Amino acid sequence: MNGIEIAPCGPAALRVTGVSGDRERDWRTVHHLARGLAAEAPAGYLGSIPTYESVLVEFDALATTGARIRSVVDALLDAIDADAPLSERPRRFTVPVVYGGEHGPDLDDVARLTGLDAAEVVRLHGEPTYTVRCLGAPGGSPMLDGPAFPVPVPRLASPRTSVPVGAISVAGRQATLTPAVAPGGWCVIGRTPLRVMDLTQEPPVPYRPGDTLRFRAIDDAEFARLDGAMLRAEEVLA
Repeated sequence: MNGIEIAPCGPAALRVTGVSGDRERDWRTVHHLARGLAAEAPAGYLGSIPTYESVLVEFDALATTGARIRSVVDALLDAIDADAPLSERPRRFTVPVVYGGEHGPDLDDVARLTGLDAAEVVRLHGEPTYTVRCLGAPGGSPMLDGPAFPVPVPRLASPRTSVPVGAISVAGRQATLTPAVAPGGWCVIGRTPLRVMDLTQEPPVPYRPGDTLRFRAIDDAEFARLDGAMLRAEEVLA
């Protein structure tokens, strides 16, 4: 496939990167490839980590070779329709959020840094329907294109040693939510009362790349009412 670069990444991985210049096409291609490899499961294949335009393909160097895995990758790339959506029926999720205060300690700073007031930050954050681009750390965080702020949001000068479950964060031109307690350097502007991770399920988070997600502002009373409920898909889109 044109517009793809494949390179070794250490002795037991390949990095496949979309370089077509079409951001959406490159994103679809690497995720189609990761799903194809999971279905094909060639001997020695360990797993794939797809991101925005690249996928890391890991293998057991004692059970196979980079050349063998490369041949499977090449065959799958030749068969991929890069214009096909990741899912014909993506799922939609709505995440309720209390913005600001103890739940969003960086909201006022984000407003100051972007030249907006806090209400406008909340409005812009809740306006889009986001596509889940990939899963990041910690624990399957949904990585999203960010709101239409006038400037990128810088990361914290001193990262927090602990960010709570459900934190709603922004940095650069991206947005996400936190499924598990972890350190973090993104600006926290709110928090959802919903649980996102369930370690008894496979996969442990309910969304996957290609699904869509929106944020909805709520008050403290609704936060208390929803506290601990599980995030679930609303409906299957046509």
